[in-house]
Order: sequence, then C-alpha cells, then structure tokens
Amino acid sequence: MTLTGTEYKYIQVNERNVPIITGTTMKVVELIISVKAYDWSPEELHSNYPHLSMSQIHSALAYYWDHQEEIDADMKRREEYAERLQAEAGESPLSKKLRAQGLIK
Repeated sequence: MTLTGTEYKYIQVNERNVPIITGTTMKVVELIISVKAYDWSPEELHSNYPHLSMSQIHSALAYYWDHQEEIDADMKRREEYAERLQAEAGESPLSKKLRAQGLIK
C-alpha cells in the first residue's frame, strides 16, 4: 500500500485517497464513527484504542474538522452499504425462530 503524507503529522492518505492514522491500519473515518456513535472524548478514544497515541487521536480529529464534508459523506456511504447488505441478507434463521417463539419482536 502506498501512503502519501499530509500537513497533519499523524495522517497519511492511501492510494484510494483514504486518510489513515500513521503507523496503523485505522482509517480516520473509523475513529470518527466511534466519536459519533459513543460520544467519546479524546481520552475515551485513547482508552478504547490504546494503540493510538493522544497525538494521533488529536491529529485525526483535526483532520476530520478540516475535511468534515468528505468524511461525513464517507460515513453515509458506509451506512447505506451496510443497510443494503442487511436488506439483501434478510432475516436470519435464528431471528425467525426467536420471533416465532415470541422471544423477540
């Protein structure tokens, strides 16, 4: 994988123009999804992702705020893709069985 540096010390962009946290395989969008899903602070992010330094986390957050529109669009595409896959897969056999038994709605 080819990575290109950015003006953010801990952010590189891969050949698909996806921002990655330097020294990891974690995409900036993945970190931001955690922020939005759990409302985690930088300290909570570090606690949950101990392989990331606070500098890497703050660099990723700064990158997000400067590129919010494109990262938000990426999150929307990911959500739509997951919803499409879920719809195509349909209900699992276990869910059908539990629903038939009245154990779930």
